[in-house]
Amino acid sequence: MAISASLVKELRERSGAGMMECKKALESTNGDIEAAMDALRTSGQAKAAKRAGKIAAEGVIVIRLDDQQKNACMIEVNCETDFVARSEHFLEFAQTAVACALQAGVSSVDELLNLSSCAVGKSIDQTRQEMIAKIGENVQIRRIKFIHSDGFIGSYLHGQRIGVLIAITKREPELARDLAMHIAAANPQAIDASQVDSNLINREKEIFLAQSKESGKPDNIVEKMVSGRIAKFLKEICLIDQPFIKDTEKLVGDLLTQHQAQATDFARFEVGEGIEKETQNFVEEVKAQLKG
Repeated sequence: MAISASLVKELRERSGAGMMECKKALESTNGDIEAAMDALRTSGQAKAAKRAGKIAAEGVIVIRLDDQQKNACMIEVNCETDFVARSEHFLEFAQTAVACALQAGVSSVDELLNLSSCAVGKSIDQTRQEMIAKIGENVQIRRIKFIHSDGFIGSYLHGQRIGVLIAITKREPELARDLAMHIAAANPQAIDASQVDSNLINREKEIFLAQSKESGKPDNIVEKMVSGRIAKFLKEICLIDQPFIKDTEKLVGDLLTQHQAQATDFARFEVGEGIEKETQNFVEEVKAQLKG
């Protein structure tokens, strides 16, 4: 059966697949566009499964806030290469995903993947799998942060690789923006010491204890040394105890007090942080191909 250009065009518009893929799918189904859609979907799922094991450490951070800036969502969407991270289709997918997440108020990746896309009526995960088939790279939504505040939410994007959300108790956009920029630069781990993970404190304590014992000092002195180093460590990683980046003579906590405000929640995402990237030795790779 001869496949018309208009039928290929229609399938391409509906599926988002490449022209040749659409033509082949229509030829294999004798021009049945619905069967061709199913074939493309199956092909996309197979390709997605094949790419699933590939390390996706590049990507973007995207943020969306509602008009009152009382609800906000931030997600990290990963791919394998920086080239794809800058592509139109990838960026469009990331923006669609974060818009749907904010609209639905979801707070987990699984919830987001199961949402129907507000743009095209497919699930976010189905759209993701189809994009993998199209671009030939693993694409993952790695993490999500949804914040609600009765006060105000500030945000900051450093390029597309670092994103910050912060909720404060007062509607002060400039203050919220300054704090978000501070968090991007200083990378605090908690608002105050009460929020620091006890496992993190215990791990640091063990390291400091081992280092202090090498000094040969008595145990009571070592204990004081460790306590002092833990106190210093907590001040370094807690937002309110950090020197404010725009005025290092002032602590962030002092700035908040000055504005009679409090920070109630925050999140900082950086593309690929914590992911062990795959290293490639291109010389050895070429040698291996020649031998093969």
